[in-house]
Amino acid sequence: MTEQPPAAVTEELGRLRSALAAVIPGRTASNLLVGTWNIRALGDLTAKWLAGPEDSPKRDWHAVACLAEVISRFDVIAVQESRRNPVALKRLLAVLGPSWKVMVSDVVEGAAGNGERLAFLYDSTRVQPSGLVGEIVLPPMVDDPQRQFARTPYTASFASAGVEFTLASVHILWGKNPAGRLPEITAFAQWMHDWAVRPNDWNTNLIVLGDFNLDRIGDPLYEAFISTGLWPPTELNTVPRTIFDDDKTQHFYDQIAWFSTPDGTSLLQGLTYGQRAGTFNFIPHVFKGLTRNEVSWRISDHYPLWCEFQLT
Repeated sequence: MTEQPPAAVTEELGRLRSALAAVIPGRTASNLLVGTWNIRALGDLTAKWLAGPEDSPKRDWHAVACLAEVISRFDVIAVQESRRNPVALKRLLAVLGPSWKVMVSDVVEGAAGNGERLAFLYDSTRVQPSGLVGEIVLPPMVDDPQRQFARTPYTASFASAGVEFTLASVHILWGKNPAGRLPEITAFAQWMHDWAVRPNDWNTNLIVLGDFNLDRIGDPLYEAFISTGLWPPTELNTVPRTIFDDDKTQHFYDQIAWFSTPDGTSLLQGLTYGQRAGTFNFIPHVFKGLTRNEVSWRISDHYPLWCEFQLT
């Protein structure tokens, strides 16, 4: 940071910090806080504290400071919609501080890839990479040898207090209609299940997270997601996913889930779900006076989603 923030920004960040502390558990020696966040078009940046009417993009230093305040509550977070241009992502890391690191995928080329990367941001004082980094590539099929995900899921393994876990982040193709998303969601759920139960593989504590563009419980998309034993915590069943959701349009786009056996026994080892998970509504605390659409281009149109695990 080459300049000190204006007093109004400092005050707002203080209010945001207090609101976060009231919703998201504190980090302790015995817990692990995992998050996921589709940060809308995280690419370029206007290099000033307040983007003006003629500036593009509208995301500025103020917005990045707000993003950093939220992300700093977690130990590791999967970020979707990081774009080819890394300026805002690099600024975000600088604001978070030297202990924060990033793993980032390459850009998926083609129109469906939307110029996007997937990223994992993590606090290296709490979480360390444990070796595995990769992208999920589907095996060829006789009738479709070229089939692949529109935006290739990104995986990495980490360790915290001696407990290893593997995260798989995804941003499922939106498509022209919900039916267009079904093949990718079905293929992803099956691929992850096969990986989770395969013996002698690098698959300890496999957790999937990201933007699956799911609809409500009971919808075919959601049923495909859970069909192979993926278990999202019930605490996430009623929380909104986007800043535009209301009682009539609530979606299940973003998820955090892991596998269980058919009788419901979790496959997690050394990690126990702490029965605390949720989202964070940043709208009341940032950029007051702007519309939700205007805030979405500065912060995001999605809320961050999080889960707390106990290290056992």
